[in-house]
Amino acid sequence: MASSSVAYMTVGQRLDSFIESIDPSLSPTTKLYACVVCASVGFSFLLLNGRGSNVGGPDASGGPKSASKNESSSSGPSRRSGGGVSAASASSGGGRREPKWGVLKALNVVAALAFLISVIRFASDASRHMSDSTSLLKFMSIWSALLCYFFGFFGISFVDAEGFSVAGEETKTTEKTTKKAAGEEEDDDEDGGPGKKTAPAGSRSIPEKPQHANLHPPAPSAPVCSDPTSRAPITKKALPPNLQGMPDNEIAALVLSGVVKDHQLEKLLSPARAVPVRRIVFERKLSSLNRGGALDELPHEPSLDYGRVHGANCEIVVGYVPLPCGVIGPLTLDGETVYVPMATTEGCLVASANRGCKAISQGGGARSAVIRDGITRAPCVRMRSAMEAAELKLWCEDPANFARLKSAFESTTSFGKLLGAHPTVAGRNVYLRLRCFSGDAMGMNMVSKGSLAVIELLRSTFPSLELVALSGNMCTDKKAAATNWIEGRGKSVVVEATIPKDVVRATLKTTVPAMVNTNLQKNLVGSAMAGALGGFNAHAANIVTAIFLATGQDPAQNVESSNCITLLEETPTGDLWISCTMPSVEVGTVGGGTGLPAQASCLRAIGCKGGGANPGDNARKLARVVAASVLAGELSLLAALAANTLVQAHMIHNRKKPTAGK
Repeated sequence: MASSSVAYMTVGQRLDSFIESIDPSLSPTTKLYACVVCASVGFSFLLLNGRGSNVGGPDASGGPKSASKNESSSSGPSRRSGGGVSAASASSGGGRREPKWGVLKALNVVAALAFLISVIRFASDASRHMSDSTSLLKFMSIWSALLCYFFGFFGISFVDAEGFSVAGEETKTTEKTTKKAAGEEEDDDEDGGPGKKTAPAGSRSIPEKPQHANLHPPAPSAPVCSDPTSRAPITKKALPPNLQGMPDNEIAALVLSGVVKDHQLEKLLSPARAVPVRRIVFERKLSSLNRGGALDELPHEPSLDYGRVHGANCEIVVGYVPLPCGVIGPLTLDGETVYVPMATTEGCLVASANRGCKAISQGGGARSAVIRDGITRAPCVRMRSAMEAAELKLWCEDPANFARLKSAFESTTSFGKLLGAHPTVAGRNVYLRLRCFSGDAMGMNMVSKGSLAVIELLRSTFPSLELVALSGNMCTDKKAAATNWIEGRGKSVVVEATIPKDVVRATLKTTVPAMVNTNLQKNLVGSAMAGALGGFNAHAANIVTAIFLATGQDPAQNVESSNCITLLEETPTGDLWISCTMPSVEVGTVGGGTGLPAQASCLRAIGCKGGGANPGDNARKLARVVAASVLAGELSLLAALAANTLVQAHMIHNRKKPTAGK
């Protein structure tokens, strides 16, 4: 039993038993214990002060000289608004508050001496202190307090030491980068010049954390569209009174220093002058990244009316990107000759589409029809329960209630007409897909404004209704979605043409059976195997995007506008019948980018600039032209694939010998 009880003794009981077994007369054992404790504390003390003395930058003595060096370096002139550190942090004492290392060092000495003296005193008469509970409690209390102090300060030394050092280096690096971006000279004592103090020989320091050579700080301001506060009137208190009379270089320096925000240059100066000033700003920023002169070949002279761009098409303008613009045609469409501008950098695209136009016109032309017209917006609203959501859905589907929604919607627009409201329930959520006729405008702003009026009407009937998002992604805008493929969005267009077999052989350089088989295996079977959504075509997006860029449409809407299924058949007489069905072509001939001079010229070339004789005529014509151009592109590419001449054509039209020195 005795052995069993020993086996189950706790750690505390074992320690008590060991202490009781010590013979007080064995002074060498007590002295050895005292020596071990003293050696441990001494080692910890040296390690603690060896690591901590350099934290934050003090010298080996930890005196006031090093402290003043830190203060001067953290509150110098480089710490200003727009630099690497905010003005608020600068005003609060240099950004980062550091411990008073000299005071802590003195406390270390006092604590270490107190601990050693107490240990020696205890070891000198250990038997008496162990038998006296009051004396033992006194020593244990002192040791506990001192150990808590040591452990806490070890945490500062081992955990935060590198953080303080690295933080200081990062702050200096950020300040230097900001100065370089502004084209300013740095102080000698920060560059290693005459005023720089080097660390004493043999002093211990933490290795500097590697930094990127030219890491720019975050932009101090945001464009108008993403920063609502920038729409507020400009505060000119800190601006020079003669800002408009200053040279461009001086204004650029004000932008770099943060005195002037770059997105406000158009308001402070003029759109025409803001661009060259901003180019100077970006040239200096890019030069700090070894990319000087990158903007030299970006056109910026006033051939583009920046006054039209500002507030409508783009922010923080530095110029414009010139895209080559070709024209395909003549294309015979619905008994009319059409020439279609295409802006692209892909060689062979315009030439290929032009070959398709030729084949279509040789066959008598294409015929087209807009079978559905309506832009959509689907607000997401949330009800208190799924039952209330179901009630809202049934309410909206009642014809009398839809008439109320229609009246509210159309009160916000002169041309817009609400054509349908289709709610979809998902638990407590209701997605109300509103379809609107938008005249000759693409219509996103129009349908969004009308949707808000519909929501307000619904709130009057369903007070618990909560608007989660004006766009609930069932619209669906700029994303591939089955709802656009099935229900359509914008203009739904179908176009067809019959190409005589002789034209297929002479112009397209292939045969009708070869083209039909290629379309079947590629556009239908291949796309199905890939799980394509609306992509049952060869390259509709190529043509759609090129026309969108040329005519001022929203390029991102090529996602849904390129939905297309291309079908080919051989007629009983051996000719080729081809059709393209595009359910969601989103275009407009007024508003947005259509007002820019170059884009307006391209619309004039097509014959659909501005509003039509009847609302929607010009926009529908543009949609039909887009679909017919896609048909031309499909014809030519499928023929090249069937004849295996695609690579050869691209080697001829899409390759150019590099210019010397480029």
